[in-house]
Amino acid sequence: MNQPRQPLLPRPSWAENTRVADVLRKETVGGALLLVASVAALVWANSPAAGSYESLRDLRIGPEALHLHLSLGTWAADGLLAIFFFVVGLELKREFVVGDLRDPRRAALPILAAVGGMVAPALVYVAVVASAGRDGLAGWAIPTATDIAFALAVLAVVGTHLPAALRTFLLTLAVVDDLLAVTVIAVFYTDHVQVWPLLGAAAGLVVFTGAVRRGVRAWWVLLPVAVVTWALMHASGIHATVAGVLLGFAIPVARAADGSPGRPGLAEHLEHRLRPISAGVAVPVFAFFAAGVAVGGGDGLRDSLTDPVALGIVGGLVVGKAVGIFGTTWLVARFTRADLDENLRWLDVLALAVLGGIGFTVSLLIGELAFDSETLAAHVKVGVLTGSLTAAILAAVLLRARNRAYRRIAKIESEDSDEDGVPDVYQQR
Repeated sequence: MNQPRQPLLPRPSWAENTRVADVLRKETVGGALLLVASVAALVWANSPAAGSYESLRDLRIGPEALHLHLSLGTWAADGLLAIFFFVVGLELKREFVVGDLRDPRRAALPILAAVGGMVAPALVYVAVVASAGRDGLAGWAIPTATDIAFALAVLAVVGTHLPAALRTFLLTLAVVDDLLAVTVIAVFYTDHVQVWPLLGAAAGLVVFTGAVRRGVRAWWVLLPVAVVTWALMHASGIHATVAGVLLGFAIPVARAADGSPGRPGLAEHLEHRLRPISAGVAVPVFAFFAAGVAVGGGDGLRDSLTDPVALGIVGGLVVGKAVGIFGTTWLVARFTRADLDENLRWLDVLALAVLGGIGFTVSLLIGELAFDSETLAAHVKVGVLTGSLTAAILAAVLLRARNRAYRRIAKIESEDSDEDGVPDVYQQR
């Protein structure tokens, strides 16, 4: 007797769907703030008052100890983004410990798609830059990241009712993508390592892990240890955002040790508290300081977009991401004989793959790490902005074409005939 074929993008459990919907609502608001901050930075950086923007971005504050006398732009990249990556660490650990992705069959697709969505853009970038004979290969990782906040802002503007399976796939893909990106930063964008600060950061991580494992929840205990760990990681030469991910991984996901049914676990508690700060403050402030590039009129924009580095970024984001995510998903379906849900189409997968080409926050961060040249740094920003905007427009067109179908699916996923609060489709085996 033939076994039924496995679904390629299965509908998540009701609990997972509810949690993902709550996360996406918060990230959508953050995406809107990110867009506002980016536009404000671009307008200011290209206005007669551009000098004041640069002065604000380059204003240095902080103690000299542990190399912490930094510009505001660096504080945003190294400090505020550590909060963002801390939330990424929490999210990923929760997915694999108690979420739907604890099932290896469900976890395989978004992980493989994220890897494909990282390899293909890097190859496109390298091919473009190498063919021009330019020494810009250090930026190969710039087009490999997906910005979930920016992507969700596009979804909010389009007004689509994205089905639960696609929402979960998009969020998980972006989270795994961010983890891969911070791994790339740690491995490939670390010029030198100071051993003693690194050992100190490791000791701080051990203390933090021991405290949370023993049930310590007091912020006045955990925050100082986390800040010291972050500062030592920064002093070690490894990008400080790595500390954010590692600290997030250290948080236990289980419910409170005293068994109180109404008391959330520490991971859930911290995610609830920090996600609004991450999405609403950390990422928009970083975008404000990172996106302000002086284009210099039509000639400046033309010079930027004819640079192979910028062209490689645009090609990686628009073409590489789409090919990598869609191609990997198709290959998984081909070799596992999995089928799409009858309500979904391969056009939906392509739309999400194109949407994954919005690589804003982490792409700008990697661009800052890859090049010291101010000219190349400006061209990187133009490439990231152009590629992300192009991917956003193409994804919006594809998603809009399927919006009527999404509304129909959303109606099915919300129907509850027995009034128990759980739609019927989530109660069917």
